[in-house]
Amino acid sequence: MAPEATTRQRRSSPVKGSQKTTFVSKRHPLTTSTPHYQNYEAPPFTLKELRDCVPPECFKHNTLLSLSYVALDVTMAAGLFYLATGIDNGWNGLVDTSSTAVRVALWFLYSVVQGWVCTGIWVLAHECGHGGFSANTTLNHVVGWILHSALLVPYFSWKITHSMHHKACGNMDKDQVFVPKVRSRKPERVRKEGEEIPEEHGQKEEEEGDMFELAPIVELFRVVRQQLFGWPAYILFNASGQKFKTWASHFHTSSPIFAPHQANQIIMSDIGLVIAFSVLGYFVHTYSFLTVLKFYIVPYLWVNHWLVMITFLQHTDVRLPHYRGAEWDFLKGALCTVDRDFGFLNYFFHHITDTHVAHHLFSNMPFYNAEVATAALKEKLGKHYHYDNNPIFWSLYNSYRSCKFVEDEGDIVFYKR
Repeated sequence: MAPEATTRQRRSSPVKGSQKTTFVSKRHPLTTSTPHYQNYEAPPFTLKELRDCVPPECFKHNTLLSLSYVALDVTMAAGLFYLATGIDNGWNGLVDTSSTAVRVALWFLYSVVQGWVCTGIWVLAHECGHGGFSANTTLNHVVGWILHSALLVPYFSWKITHSMHHKACGNMDKDQVFVPKVRSRKPERVRKEGEEIPEEHGQKEEEEGDMFELAPIVELFRVVRQQLFGWPAYILFNASGQKFKTWASHFHTSSPIFAPHQANQIIMSDIGLVIAFSVLGYFVHTYSFLTVLKFYIVPYLWVNHWLVMITFLQHTDVRLPHYRGAEWDFLKGALCTVDRDFGFLNYFFHHITDTHVAHHLFSNMPFYNAEVATAALKEKLGKHYHYDNNPIFWSLYNSYRSCKFVEDEGDIVFYKR
């Protein structure tokens, strides 16, 4: 583990072939490893052994089945849209919606449910980007580009960075999203002499930051900010990704995220968004901004919320290690994720929530086979399989509050607060 950069002592101890490095802080002498660090063991199996435990049929694509999922989700979205057209007039008098409170409640309900459905559409386009939708690459890209563009996602640009995330998950230097902050970026907490250091993650461990920063209401505000603006901040400014000296976004060909030969894919992504914004502009001009706000923008914000919540909870947990240097390999990185039970929303989200470990191990596996694969993998993975069935909003708040930073140094690091 890593302390302050100026003065530190180093200890090394091997664990099942892995070389872990622990640093003792001079600034915070009570800093110790978390129990998860102390109990860490490298995976004792290979990727091939995991693949062999999954039924072979799980890797077979069924394009018609995939297209049927698209048809179902698009039909549900269109049906909800059609039902919403009757909210303001009470479906031609069938229901009394003259009360503002009733109309607001119905529009809110529409936005929530439409957000669920459109998040499912987002997931299907995500599967296209992985090649898990069809064995036909062209079909994957056509369907993915259309669906993601409709949700204001730069399909090819995102596909590139998301592939980089999968290839380097859990790597402190190469992962592309929800890269942990390091201790040196956290403000030092000023303590009174003799002040007791609180218990965190099951042991005595210092808290960083001032009391205002740690106030629950402040934390709640920051969670809401993350959920509302996390996704646009990521695609516009690479928020939560690797740090670059120049502007890194998903929209311009000179972004340091991309290689020069990928320029045409960035342009195609931008064209999709220009078309989508043109359609929205047409409806604003023809009807009104308020109409577009009710039918599209508010559900779109719900999609952003679910997208950020799903990915944040998949990769942010005190149990998950992060690696540097030679300690990282693909298998270790792929296991740096948590399957979360979202209840009935697992259905709307095509089980990307509770089968994400399998998805990271075999990302081109058809999504509709991931449940069977997960059942087989859980038995093989044993304690290396991470799962959480706590209420998801509690998990969101708890993970946000508990996972603040990792140490600046050390080859295997865990979150602290």
